[in-house]
Amino acid sequence: MTNMKNDLLLFFDRPREPCFLQKGENSIFQLPDEYYPKRYEKLSGMISNRFGKGVKRVIPVRKIALPNLEMPMELPYNAQFSLFIPRHREIAGKLIDIFLNMRNVDDLISICSYCQLRINPYMFNYCLTVALLHRPDTKGLSIPTLTQTFPDKFIDPKVFNRMRSEASVITTGKRMPVVIPRNLTASDEEPEQRLAYFREDIGINLHHWHWHLVYPPESANREIVAKDRRGELLYYMHQQIIARYNIERFCNDLPRVVPFGSNLRETIKEAYFPKLNSVVSSRTWQPRFENSVMRDLDRPLERIKLDLSEMETWRDRILQAIDSNSILLPNGTQMPLDEEKGIDILGDLMEASILTPNRAFYGDFHNMGHTVMSYIHDPDHRYLELFGVMGDPSTTMRDPLFYRWHGFIDDVFVLYKNKLPPYGNDKLDFPGIRVSSVSVEGKAGKNTFGTQWEQSTVELGRGMDFFPRGSVLATFTHLQHDEFDYVLEVDNSSGKKAMGTVRIFLAPITDEKGNKLAFNDQRKLMIELDKFSQDLAPGKNTIRRASIESSVTIPYERTFMDQNKRPGDPGTKEAAEFDFCGCGWPHHMLLPKGTQQGYPMILFVMVSNWADDAVIQDLVGTCKDAASYCGIRDRKYPDKRPMGFPFDRPVPAAVQTVNDFLRPNMAITDCKIRFTDAVRVRGAK
Repeated sequence: MTNMKNDLLLFFDRPREPCFLQKGENSIFQLPDEYYPKRYEKLSGMISNRFGKGVKRVIPVRKIALPNLEMPMELPYNAQFSLFIPRHREIAGKLIDIFLNMRNVDDLISICSYCQLRINPYMFNYCLTVALLHRPDTKGLSIPTLTQTFPDKFIDPKVFNRMRSEASVITTGKRMPVVIPRNLTASDEEPEQRLAYFREDIGINLHHWHWHLVYPPESANREIVAKDRRGELLYYMHQQIIARYNIERFCNDLPRVVPFGSNLRETIKEAYFPKLNSVVSSRTWQPRFENSVMRDLDRPLERIKLDLSEMETWRDRILQAIDSNSILLPNGTQMPLDEEKGIDILGDLMEASILTPNRAFYGDFHNMGHTVMSYIHDPDHRYLELFGVMGDPSTTMRDPLFYRWHGFIDDVFVLYKNKLPPYGNDKLDFPGIRVSSVSVEGKAGKNTFGTQWEQSTVELGRGMDFFPRGSVLATFTHLQHDEFDYVLEVDNSSGKKAMGTVRIFLAPITDEKGNKLAFNDQRKLMIELDKFSQDLAPGKNTIRRASIESSVTIPYERTFMDQNKRPGDPGTKEAAEFDFCGCGWPHHMLLPKGTQQGYPMILFVMVSNWADDAVIQDLVGTCKDAASYCGIRDRKYPDKRPMGFPFDRPVPAAVQTVNDFLRPNMAITDCKIRFTDAVRVRGAK
């Protein structure tokens, strides 16, 4: 069974090539004659003989009674695929259910071998990944990342041309790495280009793709979609992205994001030229030109006909629901948006899925916003163009418009949060616990974070379809920081052992104009760095916590893992540390870039009462290292408090500064992020 499970991963190897060709090191699927598409039917015997010679492993595929695949095959093989398009979500949901309902791994391999030759490769990859993540008999499989299977979504096509031309240049048994140049998409004349290192970071875009993978919108199996606090997590994960992006803008002398959405018909001044090609559709990802304007959509091929007035109606109804603190259900009754569940319900309302209450009334505002923006260059299919990067979760964060759109989405959530009462001492204080100091220690010095560029190399061979086969390496440059430790001094005067939850945030001190931020603005820019439980003995406690242990991030090795280096079989002790589980913000982007002078920030720490925070559950065998943004697979979110606590609600008018907000169980310290404009090589001593 273990080998059969591993055989499923071969479908991610060169996904555009038929599965009857060599996969992996030297394996081949032996298909029943009936499984070959019509174009191969007469050649099936020759194909089997030709491509079966010399292989080390022949994987016999059993013929099964095939389910109805008419709907999954509706999406053309060479089309683009988007979770933001309603019909695509429905089609994908159907295929996911087919994969989930296969009786065993053997049957799953059989249906996959049939579908791989007929189903759109992007959708096939997505649906199979979702199924493997959620089937009980395939959990623990180390699923390749999208950079390995479809590197065209992340890398300039000129790089692929160089890879092909240098495919035969091998030194010391390996191909030479191809360097991906920085600043591909615009010149320095474009101010937004200063943020290209953030928007076009491969790890950041992988995070967004994988979050939507873990939280799919459609499935007949409701448990696959209805994960604990899904709607609230949509809010919080994107809120944190916008806060991080705004701080990066401050570090680069740019103003905060101007939200887009209160007027859907306004001119969009930002242009974006993605410099990407789709290898599946053989088409260029279309740009958006300066001063574009959203228009009504009429795209018959995608079954989309939408007037902007419909989106305006959905928006206004959502705002009305917040104003009235309740939503209208299909039966005419009202569902309250209370303190406990309100934000979660609102999140499910904002991102349409099978969980959306009264979808016919509140519509598909978030997703269709992405869709309309992605077709802004060809809204009526007059030029037969495909959607732009805003239409794909794996590419949308490249576009400056993503942050303006989600800036507005965040503002809508804030309208709801502002209606909630401020937290009182009963929620904020932890009697008997006092945080006397917090500091940071690292290579850059006390209370100084050090950042610089780092050059890393990733393996792309799994997604490349040229010969000779083998390793294909690409070297890229990304932001990186020096690792550091938090050092906390905590006094426990209760006279007995206590358990606390340590919450660590980082925020700017001044705005883009250099003015000191009022606390009500500063709290919205607090980015979560870590959260963990901590035993507190009576008396003085010194707590030291390494930055690499962050509850927000996953390590570099997980973001860019090379499955060929994975030890052991799925679920074994040898493989445990290497298993791909869950999503997570890339660790190399834990900190903002900072400045060469040292960008001033405040580090905030709070120790809350674990008894009020704890969610008691078995966490054995689960992925929990990036729980803050992604939750925990198959478990409840590991914190009873609202996400973003204690900064998710407004404060009393008397609280003007962070010092006014502090309780004895909280502490702050001034720090700075010092950026060094130099490039270090990953792994070099």
